[in-house]
Amino acid sequence: MTPTRLTALPACAWLLALLLLVAGTASCVSLPGPDRTLKPLPPQQAAERVTLQGRTGPVPEAVQARDLARVRAEGNAALFERHLGVLAAAGEAQLLRGNTARLLVDGPATFAAMKTAIAAARQRVLVEFYIVEDEGVAAEVGELLLRKAAEGVSVALMYDSLGSVGTDSAFFERLRQGGIAVCAFNPLNPLERPGHWGVLQRNHRKMLAVDSDVAFTGGINLSNVYAEGSFGSARRKKPPADADRQGWRDTQIELHGPVVTALSAVFRQSWASQGCRGELPADPAPRVALPGQRVVKLVAGNPDQGVNPSYTALLHAIEASQRSVQLTMAYFAPGDELIRSLCDAARRGVAVALVLPGRSDVSMVLHAARARYTQLLEAGVQIHEMTQSVMHAKTAVVDGVYASVGSSNLDWRSIVGNHELDVIVLGDDFGQQMQALFAQDLTVSQRIDADQWARRSLGQRLLQGFARLVEPLL
Repeated sequence: MTPTRLTALPACAWLLALLLLVAGTASCVSLPGPDRTLKPLPPQQAAERVTLQGRTGPVPEAVQARDLARVRAEGNAALFERHLGVLAAAGEAQLLRGNTARLLVDGPATFAAMKTAIAAARQRVLVEFYIVEDEGVAAEVGELLLRKAAEGVSVALMYDSLGSVGTDSAFFERLRQGGIAVCAFNPLNPLERPGHWGVLQRNHRKMLAVDSDVAFTGGINLSNVYAEGSFGSARRKKPPADADRQGWRDTQIELHGPVVTALSAVFRQSWASQGCRGELPADPAPRVALPGQRVVKLVAGNPDQGVNPSYTALLHAIEASQRSVQLTMAYFAPGDELIRSLCDAARRGVAVALVLPGRSDVSMVLHAARARYTQLLEAGVQIHEMTQSVMHAKTAVVDGVYASVGSSNLDWRSIVGNHELDVIVLGDDFGQQMQALFAQDLTVSQRIDADQWARRSLGQRLLQGFARLVEPLL
């Protein structure tokens, strides 16, 4: 669920999609909860299970020890050790070293950075988005890709056929004619690419990788709803009923280092598994082998391999939290287990705060989230709603040392039905940046008061109750 022109679909298509969705989720009665017996490993045992990798594979123990010591030295060393111990205990401690990570807030900053990266491409550009539009800023990116293809740069584009259903097929054909390899993920027409069809399984990833030097991922699509930012006084003057003109609040991350090669490998896997036409070139040599000191974990969710590992990693991080949990989430309908983990954390004294949408392009998910407010508020969780802009970010920061940015929502589709992509960044330096961004989001959000919430109308209660019932379909 992301901004798209699905409103153009005829009623019969909506009905078919709903029936297929119901059929596909009828067997899903619950989501897995955290392993409550899982305890953080002590530093020595955790170090034995951690695998720190560079661009060419695992590094020597001495290099690993030095790199992890640098992260500890950033601050909050004990909390970093705790969350590293959780990842190790869960068998999720294959990490990438030598990276840089930069937060990009909203569409204008993100598109500017991506255009700059594409313009500098020398050999290869890989593009993968749930939504690719044919107008505005997305069309500008398309023109830039055509220009690079004309210069001899290899360009490959994968888009989701449902997410991009409103885009004229002539746009993609023009890209093909311009030398770009274009592939639709799980085409809606089963005859388009036989053997690759599945209405329920979507590619919700958002990723751009240029050469082996820079990559971007997060929640932002190639969509014109991101043409303007969400912060600033000018935004408050926009008509509140016009979602597209009011701005979308989203977060992207710009990455340099070995994680770029890892992201490219994920793209290759998708391209091959979908039987996409066009051979992808080998990874070019990076301009800078190890441009930074960030230690990150790449998390690629694939429903064929089970529950989204980003969801389980976040559950474990919340269970291990000691100081704070801060989530910004576009679509929040996660099931009982994550709600219970958030409540448990708040009851044991962790400062748990959520920034959720106060207005949304998918109203039923909004009501499903609100159906959980009473339980969360009673446990001491702080809930804030952003109303001046459409909250579409998918980020988390736990204890200031575990931070994630990506495409995964906390809803059933992201957890069990979509291909997703997230990056976990460890360390206090990046965690502080995430916490500062969260604090900025709080300034343009309204806190939900428990007493006022208890006085909401009967109509709202009924609507929220219904949304709670259909939560597994959202």
